[in-house]
Amino acid sequence: MRLLGARSFAPAIVGPFFPSVVGVSAVSGQVSVPCHFPRRPISSYPATRYRVKCSYAASNVGENFSTAPIDVDAEVKTERIVVLGGNGFVGSAICKAAVSKGIEVVSVSRSGRPSYSGSWVDQVTWVTGDVFYVNWDEVLVGATAVVSTLGGFGSNEQMKKINGEANILAVDAAKNFGVPKFILISVHDYNLPPFLLSSGYFTGKRSAESEVLSKYPNSGVVLRPGFIYGKRKVEGFEVPLDVVGEPLEKLLKATESFTKPLNSLPASDLLLAPPVSVDDVAFAVVNAIVDDDFFGVFNIEQIKEAATKARKLI
Repeated sequence: MRLLGARSFAPAIVGPFFPSVVGVSAVSGQVSVPCHFPRRPISSYPATRYRVKCSYAASNVGENFSTAPIDVDAEVKTERIVVLGGNGFVGSAICKAAVSKGIEVVSVSRSGRPSYSGSWVDQVTWVTGDVFYVNWDEVLVGATAVVSTLGGFGSNEQMKKINGEANILAVDAAKNFGVPKFILISVHDYNLPPFLLSSGYFTGKRSAESEVLSKYPNSGVVLRPGFIYGKRKVEGFEVPLDVVGEPLEKLLKATESFTKPLNSLPASDLLLAPPVSVDDVAFAVVNAIVDDDFFGVFNIEQIKEAATKARKLI
């Protein structure tokens, strides 16, 4: 990029992402002088590197602000995230969205690299491993965020283990290793009867949420989508969940003024909670990765808003 300088002997460039760079050299008819950049705390970007070159016009330049361009070439290494369950329906969408925004991605899942191909697939580091046995010291090196999509159904004990215990273990490992951010894909706060909410699926998710918000009070992110739709790959076949989810989302949006009074009825949001596309969830995660002011618990509408914001990122 090209920035116009002020005085030949004291150029100042203001940019929140560059460290201080000082260097003086002289060549025939030209002088290179210090360029001062405010430094952001290193801990904010543990995996970020910078290389900056500055050249300045001759020393006889006066007060003409339009004639003294400064050329700054910056090479920045972006965030590095670890996606738990990155080979799954939601996890693979997150990996793909993150790669599209220049984010370095490591996926950890029991099945490792997916069987299907794609240009983004080759840009992800695929690690085969179980969250209960993975070597965190190797996986988390340089990570700026951990994203967990872990969850599933089964017996009550199985659901408590995969939705709760596995996520809690991952949160604690990330915190102990010094990873600055943790993002959890949870579930919508359905207004179901208490006996249904006491199942291992919901109690596991809520215990994992509590761990995230406790260990990461100022940087933890909990996304609570409802029904997630998209094209889901299952054993070589593609299940088009969007055939149902997308029309339903549009219908509920168009009729929300009529259906809103029904939201107070028990279990009503099983039908009335808007579906959300898997891509919206993925880009909401991207927004959580790059925006330090994005933390806390986010509902369905807030997920969609965050996704829209992330798609606009260059």
